[in-house]
Amino acid sequence: MAKKENGARKKGTFGAHSFAVAKKYVFPNPRRSMILIGVVLSLGVLAYLLVDFFYFKTSVTSSGPLSSFHATFEKDCAACHVRFKAVTNENCSTCHEKTGDELGVYSFAAHEVYRSGDFGRLDSSMHETACSDCHQEHQGRGAALTQVSNMHCVRCHDHAPFEKKHPQFDFAAMPAADDSTLRFPHIRHVKEVMKRQKLIDVERSCLYCHHPQPDGKRFEPIEFDAHCESCHLAPTQQTPPLKIKSAEAPLSPGVETLEAIRRKRGPGYAWAFQTSPNEFIIKPGNRIVKSPIRHEDPWIMENLKMVQSQLYPNFGLAELLKTTNAISTPNAKSKTAAMYQEAIQTLRSYSAGLRGRPEPEVQKELARIDSLLKKTERKLRNHSMAAADLKLFMPRAAANPSLTSQQIDDLNLFVNDLTKPCQQCHTVANASIVRVQKDQQVLMRAEFDHRAHIIHRRCLDCHTEIPIMQSTADSLGLKKMIDRSSIQNIPKVGTCVECHNASESSNRCITCHYFHPNKTNRSSLLLYLD
Repeated sequence: MAKKENGARKKGTFGAHSFAVAKKYVFPNPRRSMILIGVVLSLGVLAYLLVDFFYFKTSVTSSGPLSSFHATFEKDCAACHVRFKAVTNENCSTCHEKTGDELGVYSFAAHEVYRSGDFGRLDSSMHETACSDCHQEHQGRGAALTQVSNMHCVRCHDHAPFEKKHPQFDFAAMPAADDSTLRFPHIRHVKEVMKRQKLIDVERSCLYCHHPQPDGKRFEPIEFDAHCESCHLAPTQQTPPLKIKSAEAPLSPGVETLEAIRRKRGPGYAWAFQTSPNEFIIKPGNRIVKSPIRHEDPWIMENLKMVQSQLYPNFGLAELLKTTNAISTPNAKSKTAAMYQEAIQTLRSYSAGLRGRPEPEVQKELARIDSLLKKTERKLRNHSMAAADLKLFMPRAAANPSLTSQQIDDLNLFVNDLTKPCQQCHTVANASIVRVQKDQQVLMRAEFDHRAHIIHRRCLDCHTEIPIMQSTADSLGLKKMIDRSSIQNIPKVGTCVECHNASESSNRCITCHYFHPNKTNRSSLLLYLD
């Protein structure tokens, strides 16, 4: 212990062996200056961090550099972040939701609907996933935000790995009803194209009709003028002799002559004045034959509409279409839009036929019709037509109660004769040619790039359900049941697994699936200006 000699402290000793005690230990130097220096340095560092955070926004207070897509926001954290919180979906939508879509392309709701257009799949917002959960920023300028790992998908879809757990495609597991309504045997057409074009390679005949779109993924819809006209409806083809309608018996079967239609001078009859009378030949027994026959021949279509109005007076908006629906598909918004476009075009032709009428009431009604058509076209451009609107074009095919069963039978027999040339390819129902669905959209929830696959495989290596290769190699006859338009001829998931697995091609979910599938309206730059 310390001792005091002559009034001054001296260092003492401790322990049995009298160890010396250090003077500094007994009398430590003041630490006030050290503490003060530490406080000043800490305040300086804190001040720098605060200034950097609020003004300079450098990597000192950032989680890392942003990707090149968001690089302009690197010094403006508030553009994405709510202070001291993660990025909100609302802030992402500020820039990205410029598509005019009522659901929002980048919303969870849009993902639920996906390409199917089935609004019954909409989920509640409590299951919504934040954008930042999958698209993780601050990984550097070269980071690809869209390269989402499978772990984000399997939270809801337990289908990974692809080669072991992916379910069979819906169209293969539960074959849908044929919505092509077309009488089309592939094998017969392949052989005919090979013969006419002098082809040796079978697959070249496939690409003779299936023209890829510019992106190489999908194909252009089949069009009669481009793909069928060279073989079908030759100039010599004609209708059967058809009975001419009698003015004394308006409910009896029969066609109206070109002269009778011209005399009506109604809207939409401009074609009648452009058709040559030489195409019609009067036959004995008050009958008429038309030759040549054109695709969607206006004379045949007009007479078919006339019989249709006799048999089914309540066809609704379906009367504005050249063809009608046989299968109700209320979830297909693309089909709805196509039908509205056709109906609008019909109404436009009707209004054009009335432009020269001097009556004020006619002109007033035309102005009202034009206004309504413009509003409808605007809704179509903005993709705001409801899927349920398709039901407006479903024919309410209840037979006319004022007709007897014999009259109905006679009219149906007449429809069969009138459409005989059309029935080589088309189905006729309810006194109307049934609408052909050109794009059957088999993969409703996935994307497929033909351009990327044809490098490794040929068309018929994968499309094998219809045995085209075997049928062209030998002369054995095939049953018609295995070659019809209702057979999709699309590979099943087992074909994909042959290449897409852990050891070969990518088996990631995003290889085929997109979370944000419908981006068709992004080209409207006016939305960005607005």
